[in-house]
Amino acid sequence: MVCTVDGASGLCLGCYRTLGEIAEWSRMGEQRRQQLMLELPSRIERIDPKLR
Repeated sequence: MVCTVDGASGLCLGCYRTLGEIAEWSRMGEQRRQQLMLELPSRIERIDPKLR
């Protein structure tokens, strides 16, 4: 899947990560990845409902 980033929120429409988080993902430690994964579901509210 290719990420599509919403300009207003700065989040990917598929995974809800920021471009910085996407770029850093392969270098992140396991603990940080797990923490981030727990945060992602709540980010959907930051995306315009028309784009979800």
